[in-house]
Amino acid sequence: MRAIFVLFILSAAFLACQDVNVEEVGNNPVEAKFAPGGRVRLDLCPAGVELIGRDDSMLRVSYTPEREGARVRIRTSGDRADVELSGCPHNNFKVKIEVPKSSALYVRMMAGQLDVFDVKGDKDVELSFGQLNVDVGSAEDYGHVDGSVNSGEIAASAFGVEKGGLFRSFDRNGPGKFRLHAHVGAGQLDLR
Repeated sequence: MRAIFVLFILSAAFLACQDVNVEEVGNNPVEAKFAPGGRVRLDLCPAGVELIGRDDSMLRVSYTPEREGARVRIRTSGDRADVELSGCPHNNFKVKIEVPKSSALYVRMMAGQLDVFDVKGDKDVELSFGQLNVDVGSAEDYGHVDGSVNSGEIAASAFGVEKGGLFRSFDRNGPGKFRLHAHVGAGQLDLR
């Protein structure tokens, strides 16, 4: 009986560690299992995006209007996940991406509005044109923070910074273990 129990536990661990490669067009939502504490890399097309940390072990991409078909690709391998969103229509397209709450994020997006909420981990986020809003949680959680805009405004109330104009930036070092890098080419950067 003990051998069966050990075999069951080992096969469950093996299944949880398997690589996943999901690609869907027009299906909503698109999901894949992914353990907390990993690194999530996101390459997003122009849209209105909410990136939210959740308490479950899933990556989930959903969007509205549902009749519009975007291409969603999720690949996982060990503690790394890649999420690609392409083919976004240009008619008020809204996307909700859910990741495990404790994840390290690397996000690149061309244009739109990107809101990041309830993710506790490193954040490396860049938006070429538009508005980037990051809920940083406690400023004390970060060891190094840098934020910049080429043209626009930085409103980093979590770090006591307000700047506007051309080529504005700030750097801070603190006692925490996480790193935060946020950049907007042209637009608004809000770190709260």
